[in-house]
Amino acid sequence: MRKILAGLLVLIAAQEPTPFVWGAAPLRVVTTLSTFADLVKQIGAEEVEVTSVAPPRFNPHFIEPRPSDVLKVKKADLLVHAGLDLEVWKGPLLDAAGNARVFPGQEGELDLSIGIPLLEVPDRPLSRLMGDIHIYGNPHYWLEPENAKIMAKAIAKKLSDIDPAHASAYQKRLAEFLQRLDQRLAGWRKISAAIRGKETVAYHNEWPYLAEFLGIRIEQFLEPKPGIPPGPKHLGFLEEYMKTRGIRVIVQSTYFSRAASEALAERTGAKVVTLCQNVRELPEASDYFSWMDYNVNQLVEGFKASP
Repeated sequence: MRKILAGLLVLIAAQEPTPFVWGAAPLRVVTTLSTFADLVKQIGAEEVEVTSVAPPRFNPHFIEPRPSDVLKVKKADLLVHAGLDLEVWKGPLLDAAGNARVFPGQEGELDLSIGIPLLEVPDRPLSRLMGDIHIYGNPHYWLEPENAKIMAKAIAKKLSDIDPAHASAYQKRLAEFLQRLDQRLAGWRKISAAIRGKETVAYHNEWPYLAEFLGIRIEQFLEPKPGIPPGPKHLGFLEEYMKTRGIRVIVQSTYFSRAASEALAERTGAKVVTLCQNVRELPEASDYFSWMDYNVNQLVEGFKASP
């Protein structure tokens, strides 16, 4: 199997990328995450052809790109990614594709973390003994809807730079997206007012940006250290912690096993609330706005339904 894969990569690498011609649609865009792909499509519409690498229902930290992903990046006019240290697999993917125009710092590369106010930026030396930690800060910034404004503006500018023939169309759709987003932001804040100040426990530390937007607190996690599965001793600590503080909601993504969360919920009388890390993780989260609707509503209803 490895020999077959290696042979495919050699064949892919031998193909020369086709240069993009200004004004010729569609612009070929590859994104690392499905959420970024949806944002690009919202701004680019028919002027772009968008695909993403990481399947929505998998942990984006641990993706194994396929030969088809290498070929997509090989042909891409633009690569959109999260930056920081979220996609540790991106470097080997770029090396395999060999498409110089989407390498870091080139015209066909867009790092969406630029300009984002990051949370949990380390203020002390880090060690692997601390678990699977992030050296630049928490990279799950796309879950803060205010950050969608920064990302959408960056996408519109990059598309306009690469494809100036359609720049006016990109800017028009950006304005429409921002107007729609402002309307939905007001709605999300209104319906989530009832849960502001409440505390929940999460499986993995991937929700600080959403928690900050909604005004809820997450101070403890089922993982004793990032990336370390929960053991009996830590679950016992969380059981006492939740009972003492009256915490009745546990949140986690779809791609983590629910076994530990369900066991803890049964021992504490809590409710497990499944959230979506990315667009298309569930059918109810088919685009950016329905994805945010789903997460906000899940949390509001979860707190409402908990004892």
